[in-house]
Amino acid sequence: MDIQNNIRYWIGVASHDHVMKGVQGGFAQLCHGKEAPLKKMRTGDWIIYYSPKVQLNESTPYQKFTTIGRVVDDHIFQFDMGNGFIPFRRKIDFMECTETSIHPLISQLSFIQNKKYWGYSFRFGHLEISEDDFKVIKEEMTEMKGD
Repeated sequence: MDIQNNIRYWIGVASHDHVMKGVQGGFAQLCHGKEAPLKKMRTGDWIIYYSPKVQLNESTPYQKFTTIGRVVDDHIFQFDMGNGFIPFRRKIDFMECTETSIHPLISQLSFIQNKKYWGYSFRFGHLEISEDDFKVIKEEMTEMKGD
Protein backbone atom coordinates (compact mmCIF):
# COMPACT_ATOMS: atom_id res chain seq x y z
CA MET A 1 0.00 0.00 0.00
CA ASP A 2 1.20 3.50 -0.86
CA ILE A 3 1.15 5.01 2.64
CA GLN A 4 1.87 8.56 1.45
CA ASN A 5 -1.44 9.01 -0.32
CA ASN A 6 -3.31 5.84 0.73
CA ILE A 7 -3.57 4.48 -2.80
CA ARG A 8 -4.45 0.81 -2.82
CA TYR A 9 -4.15 -1.73 -5.60
CA TRP A 10 -6.74 -4.35 -6.48
CA ILE A 11 -7.39 -7.26 -8.79
CA GLY A 12 -10.89 -7.99 -9.98
CA VAL A 13 -11.68 -11.37 -11.50
CA ALA A 14 -14.22 -11.62 -14.32
CA SER A 15 -14.63 -13.31 -17.67
CA HIS A 16 -13.20 -11.43 -20.64
CA ASP A 17 -16.62 -10.61 -22.09
CA HIS A 18 -17.79 -9.10 -18.78
CA VAL A 19 -14.60 -7.06 -18.40
CA MET A 20 -15.05 -5.60 -21.89
CA LYS A 21 -18.61 -4.49 -20.99
CA GLY A 22 -17.12 -2.66 -18.02
CA VAL A 23 -14.42 -1.02 -20.14
CA GLN A 24 -17.00 0.13 -22.69
CA GLY A 25 -19.26 1.48 -19.93
CA GLY A 26 -16.47 2.90 -17.74
CA PHE A 27 -17.38 0.87 -14.66
CA ALA A 28 -16.21 -1.92 -12.37
CA GLN A 29 -18.58 -4.62 -11.19
CA LEU A 30 -17.19 -7.31 -8.87
CA CYS A 31 -18.21 -10.66 -7.43
CA HIS A 32 -21.46 -10.92 -9.43
CA GLY A 33 -22.51 -7.38 -8.58
CA LYS A 34 -21.89 -7.36 -4.82
CA GLU A 35 -21.43 -4.02 -3.05
CA ALA A 36 -18.88 -5.12 -0.40
CA PRO A 37 -15.76 -5.34 -2.62
CA LEU A 38 -16.53 -1.96 -4.18
CA LYS A 39 -16.79 -0.37 -0.71
CA LYS A 40 -13.16 -1.30 -0.01
CA MET A 41 -11.99 0.84 -2.91
CA ARG A 42 -11.45 4.61 -2.82
CA THR A 43 -10.95 7.43 -5.31
CA GLY A 44 -7.50 7.10 -6.88
CA ASP A 45 -7.15 3.36 -6.22
CA TRP A 46 -6.08 1.16 -9.13
CA ILE A 47 -7.73 -2.03 -10.37
CA ILE A 48 -6.40 -4.64 -12.74
CA TYR A 49 -8.83 -7.19 -14.13
CA TYR A 50 -7.82 -10.80 -14.52
CA SER A 51 -9.93 -12.96 -16.85
CA PRO A 52 -9.67 -16.71 -16.27
CA LYS A 53 -12.15 -17.45 -19.08
CA VAL A 54 -13.37 -15.90 -22.31
CA GLN A 55 -17.05 -16.06 -21.33
CA LEU A 56 -18.77 -16.68 -18.00
CA ASN A 57 -20.64 -19.83 -18.99
CA GLU A 58 -17.86 -21.37 -21.06
CA SER A 59 -14.78 -23.28 -20.00
CA THR A 60 -12.41 -21.86 -22.63
CA PRO A 61 -9.38 -20.68 -20.63
CA TYR A 62 -8.13 -17.14 -21.16
CA GLN A 63 -5.79 -16.56 -18.18
CA LYS A 64 -4.84 -12.98 -18.97
CA PHE A 65 -4.75 -9.64 -17.23
CA THR A 66 -7.21 -7.77 -19.39
CA THR A 67 -7.33 -4.11 -18.36
CA ILE A 68 -6.16 -1.49 -15.86
CA GLY A 69 -8.19 1.36 -14.48
CA ARG A 70 -8.38 3.95 -11.75
CA VAL A 71 -11.31 4.59 -9.43
CA VAL A 72 -12.88 7.92 -10.44
CA ASP A 73 -14.91 8.78 -7.31
CA ASP A 74 -16.36 7.34 -4.10
CA HIS A 75 -19.84 6.89 -5.54
CA ILE A 76 -21.23 3.34 -5.68
CA PHE A 77 -24.36 2.97 -7.77
CA GLN A 78 -26.76 0.27 -8.91
CA PHE A 79 -27.70 -0.53 -12.48
CA ASP A 80 -30.83 -2.43 -13.49
CA MET A 81 -29.82 -5.12 -15.96
CA GLY A 82 -33.30 -6.62 -16.07
CA ASN A 83 -34.78 -9.85 -14.73
CA GLY A 84 -34.37 -8.59 -11.16
CA PHE A 85 -30.56 -8.29 -11.45
CA ILE A 86 -29.45 -4.89 -10.14
CA PRO A 87 -25.67 -5.06 -9.54
CA PHE A 88 -23.52 -2.49 -7.77
CA ARG A 89 -20.93 -0.59 -9.81
CA ARG A 90 -18.22 2.08 -9.56
CA LYS A 91 -16.93 4.48 -12.20
CA ILE A 92 -13.48 3.56 -13.50
CA ASP A 93 -11.17 5.44 -15.86
CA PHE A 94 -9.60 2.63 -17.88
CA MET A 95 -6.24 3.22 -19.54
CA GLU A 96 -4.77 2.06 -22.84
CA CYS A 97 -3.06 -1.29 -22.27
CA THR A 98 -2.33 -4.67 -23.80
CA GLU A 99 -3.89 -7.87 -22.49
CA THR A 100 -1.12 -9.98 -20.97
CA SER A 101 -0.87 -13.67 -20.14
CA ILE A 102 -0.40 -14.38 -16.44
CA HIS A 103 1.95 -17.31 -17.05
CA PRO A 104 5.26 -15.40 -17.50
CA LEU A 105 4.46 -13.27 -14.43
CA ILE A 106 3.50 -15.96 -11.89
CA SER A 107 7.04 -16.33 -10.49
CA GLN A 108 7.32 -12.54 -9.93
CA LEU A 109 4.01 -11.95 -8.14
CA SER A 110 4.13 -12.09 -4.34
CA PHE A 111 0.35 -12.45 -3.89
CA ILE A 112 0.61 -15.86 -5.60
CA GLN A 113 2.10 -17.81 -2.72
CA ASN A 114 1.81 -21.30 -4.21
CA LYS A 115 3.22 -21.02 -7.73
CA LYS A 116 2.02 -24.55 -8.63
CA TYR A 117 -1.61 -23.76 -7.73
CA TRP A 118 -1.49 -20.10 -8.77
CA GLY A 119 -5.18 -19.94 -9.78
CA TYR A 120 -6.18 -20.37 -6.13
CA SER A 121 -5.19 -16.73 -5.51
CA PHE A 122 -8.16 -15.55 -7.57
CA ARG A 123 -10.88 -17.69 -5.95
CA PHE A 124 -12.70 -14.85 -4.15
CA GLY A 125 -13.05 -12.62 -7.21
CA HIS A 126 -11.42 -9.54 -5.66
CA LEU A 127 -8.13 -9.12 -3.83
CA GLU A 128 -5.76 -6.41 -2.73
CA ILE A 129 -2.20 -6.61 -4.04
CA SER A 130 1.02 -4.75 -3.22
CA GLU A 131 2.22 -1.73 -5.13
CA ASP A 132 5.20 -3.81 -6.32
CA ASP A 133 2.92 -6.52 -7.77
CA PHE A 134 0.81 -3.82 -9.40
CA LYS A 135 3.90 -2.31 -11.04
CA VAL A 136 5.06 -5.71 -12.38
CA ILE A 137 1.71 -6.29 -14.07
CA LYS A 138 1.27 -2.68 -15.24
CA GLU A 139 4.72 -2.60 -16.82
CA GLU A 140 3.90 -5.75 -18.82
CA MET A 141 0.53 -4.38 -19.88
CA THR A 142 1.73 -0.92 -20.85
CA GLU A 143 5.04 -2.05 -22.37
CA MET A 144 7.03 0.44 -20.35
CA LYS A 145 9.98 -1.96 -20.09
CA GLY A 146 13.27 -0.14 -20.27
CA ASP A 147 11.70 3.34 -20.00
